[in-house]
Parts: sequence; C-alpha cells; structure tokens
Amino acid sequence: MTIKVKAKPADPDTVVRHAARLRDAAADSYDEVWCVVDVDEFDLAKAVVTARRARVNLAISNPCFEYWLLLHFEACTAPLTCYSDVAKRLRKHVPGYDKSALDFADYASGVDAAVERALKPGHTLTTEHEHNPATGVWALVQKVL
Repeated sequence: MTIKVKAKPADPDTVVRHAARLRDAAADSYDEVWCVVDVDEFDLAKAVVTARRARVNLAISNPCFEYWLLLHFEACTAPLTCYSDVAKRLRKHVPGYDKSALDFADYASGVDAAVERALKPGHTLTTEHEHNPATGVWALVQKVL
C-alpha cells in the first residue's frame, strides 16, 4: 500500500475538488482518494455532495480532527467545542500535544479503542457534520489497517 498525503488548507469543498483534480491528473494511479476535513465553521453539506459526485471519500470530524485523537484515550459523546473542550482534554493525555507536530507513538496503543468509540454512536459515514461529536476518520484508518 502506498499512501500519499497532500495538504490543501482551504474550505472542505475546495479540498474535495482539489483531491479530485489530483486524482484525475494522475490517470488511474489511485485506487481511492480520501479527504480528511473538520467541521469547524464550515457548511459541510456542499462538500459531501461534491465528494459523492467526484467519487472522493470523506473522513469528517466534528467539531475538529482532535476529537478523533481524543477517542484514542476516552469515550466522549457530549457536544464539544474544539479548542476549549477537545484540546484541553487531549492535553491531559498528551501533555506535549502540538497540533502541528503529531507523534503517532502518542496514539498507537489507542487506535482500536478509537475506532470502537467512533463507531459506537452509529452515525452513517459522511453525516458526521450533523452530529457533535462525531468522526469518520475510523473508516480511513480501517482501510489503512
């Protein structure tokens, strides 16, 4: 398996369209294309439709990607805000947490638990933007594993 990570800091719909263009320019080089996006302040409904039409998979985290990281350590089903709730709780488990310098070793032992916790609420994949908290990163992780 070869995984290529391409960063595109933009709104989720732009990220999806960018990923589809990269895939199309590579002419059958990819079996699957995934975009990992946060809800943050964005309206994800447009990105979900764009992704479906463009055959791009979405891993949405609501309210933010850090929620997926938090699930490696604890279950959480109450509504959250990213920085005042999620980041604060995450720092209890990873005191040196730095959003721009993630170390997989900090999370490796909790991957199975995070997948299980993410699946527990039973949300349909790509509806995570409608539920706080929720994440679809588990689906990408299962593909990789």
